[in-house]
Amino acid sequence: MSKRSIESMSDKLNTTASVRYAVSPGAGVLRPATQRPSPNQDERPGDTEPELLVIHGISLPPGEFGGPHIESLFTNCLDCEAHPYFRELESLCVSTHLLIRRDGDLIQFVPFARRAWHAGESSFRGRSCCNDFSIGIELEGTDDTPYSDAQYAHLVAVIHAIITAYPRISARRIAGHCDVAPGRKTDPGPAFDWLRLYDGLGSALQLDE
Repeated sequence: MSKRSIESMSDKLNTTASVRYAVSPGAGVLRPATQRPSPNQDERPGDTEPELLVIHGISLPPGEFGGPHIESLFTNCLDCEAHPYFRELESLCVSTHLLIRRDGDLIQFVPFARRAWHAGESSFRGRSCCNDFSIGIELEGTDDTPYSDAQYAHLVAVIHAIITAYPRISARRIAGHCDVAPGRKTDPGPAFDWLRLYDGLGSALQLDE
């Protein structure tokens, strides 16, 4: 990594603590965050509000970071001839509410008030179809690569904003993709430090029954 890249990363980490996020009432748009609307979204059923936060991990191609391919996947613009692995993703229509890149940059693909297609076949506490009542956050990473300091810092700040807007989300209503789709999904994997997340959140989250 070049000296300029290291300095840029250091500057971003130094300013992370001052970043504050807010969720717009009604629509559920996160500010500040880059907006990249995904076509892979629809209305939540009835008057359903978010009650669950699902954390994912993703990299495209697997194990590679920093390219445009994740955004392309979530906006149906992925060139499936660009890499052999991408052929497995042809015709796949998926999305997420948020992506947090390795350097902490945030991209919102779906407003929180709408349903993103992130969890697939899933269940939480016996309730199926987690997409109906959850918010999905993708972290750029892999199951066995430590997530970055910037990602944890921004994730904590984002969750603070989310629980302020959606108080039904509590400490026990934050799950990994592996938890809601066991046997089918493994992300965010053992590399994700749950204790670090909860330490960062501190008393902001209450434990529900």
